[in-house]
Amino acid sequence: MEDYLGEQVTTDATSHEVLKLGWMNADALRRTLDTGEAHYFGRSRQEMWRKGATSGLVQTVVESRSDDDQDAIWLRVDVGGAGASCHLGYRSCFYRTIPTAEQAGHALTFNENGKAFDPVATYGDVPNPTRL
Repeated sequence: MEDYLGEQVTTDATSHEVLKLGWMNADALRRTLDTGEAHYFGRSRQEMWRKGATSGLVQTVVESRSDDDQDAIWLRVDVGGAGASCHLGYRSCFYRTIPTAEQAGHALTFNENGKAFDPVATYGDVPNPTRL
C-alpha cells in the first residue's frame, strides 16, 4: 500500500456527473478516508493536496470504492462552495465534448454555459498548462 499510485474518478453524489479524473497515492487515500474530504496526488507537482484548500470548493466524500484490481478509486462527493471541481472554473473537468466521426468537424464543444467561479480571482495568475 505504501507505494500505491492509482487513478481516481470523482463523481457528484447527487447528479452522478463525472467531475474529475486524478491520481491518489497511499497518503492521499489515507487522508481522504481519515478526514472524509477528497485529497489527491498531483503528479506534476509531486505533492498531495486537499481539494478546496485554496478555492474553498471542498469535496466531502459520501462513498468511496475500489475497482476489481484495487488500482483505481471512485469517490462520490458533495461539492462545497460554488459547486465546481475544475480549476478553470467549470463545474466538471469534462466540460468539452469531442465530436464523433459522424459529426462535422473535429472542434471541441463546450458543455457548460459558463464558469462557476473566476479561477484568476481564486488562484491568482498561476501558469496553467490546460489548453482551451
